[in-house]
Amino acid sequence: MSPVTTWGLVVETTVGAAERKHTEATVVAHVEGSREEALAELERRARAHVPTHPFNHKRRRLLRDGDGFLLVVDGAWRSYLTRFTVAELLEDSAASRESGPAVADPPAPEPVVEESPPPRPRPTPEQLAERDEDGVPVLPAWLGRPDLR
Repeated sequence: MSPVTTWGLVVETTVGAAERKHTEATVVAHVEGSREEALAELERRARAHVPTHPFNHKRRRLLRDGDGFLLVVDGAWRSYLTRFTVAELLEDSAASRESGPAVADPPAPEPVVEESPPPRPRPTPEQLAERDEDGVPVLPAWLGRPDLR
């Protein structure tokens, strides 16, 4: 009897914003069996996946790509990509020697919480009235408006 193959289901997505934007990869599950069974489970997860960004999407496209899928979601200003890949598990340092590879789903990753900058103080009327030699305001009138945070 041949050993059962264990497949890792990997999800890669872009998280964060601006300078903190980066890609994170997570093994969302393991599947024991054939590659086709693992791909079927990966497709089910890709179809059900709801990405964090964008909040309101205009278009959602799921594409098959070799050993996985690409989910492209168009937002108001940019598109967001999530890659779903199936890969054979060759080694797992967390698995014990007696029981073989670990096949339990890992815990869900902690959501990334963006910290908002502290509110800017509203400029005084004198600061807003200050102009350079060409008559251009030194400070923009919108600076510090609480409705623009």
